[in-house]
Amino acid sequence: MIRSMLYATDLGLYAPLVMQHALAMARTFNADLYVVHAVEPMGLFAESVLQSYLDEQALNEFHSQGLKTVIANIEQRVLDSFREELGDEGEQDLLRIRAVRVLQGDPSQVILDQVQKLSVDLLIVGSHSHGVGAETPLGRTATRLLQLSKVPVYMVPLVERRRREDR
Repeated sequence: MIRSMLYATDLGLYAPLVMQHALAMARTFNADLYVVHAVEPMGLFAESVLQSYLDEQALNEFHSQGLKTVIANIEQRVLDSFREELGDEGEQDLLRIRAVRVLQGDPSQVILDQVQKLSVDLLIVGSHSHGVGAETPLGRTATRLLQLSKVPVYMVPLVERRRREDR
């Protein structure tokens, strides 16, 4: 029933925990695993700073090549973190990962687009990004994904939140 999954990561503090869940699910179902990380588009302030220091040609080159380089570096960072987290005994788990994609755009929309494009059977996410406090039951992206996903969502709760509630 579950042949492929999409793990959406924010590369935050709890990303290794969510990754462990994603790999365990992939192992359990003998499923392919895709990984996606969404990069928010550059804001107006950052764009205006670049325009102040770069001429039009350099700015165009940055947008075409610089962004590709940054995205390729993030993709490599994700794979390296998987290798580091899993160690030598995790080589089989790494083979389950079919692709790591870093895409620019609104995180929830990027993730939903990838769910559809890849035709995955399950979406795996964390309940919060690294910047959201424990007072919020769910993060903005997690809430949108739960509301709009056309496939089941496996959500890993934020561990620190549970620890604070247990006190």
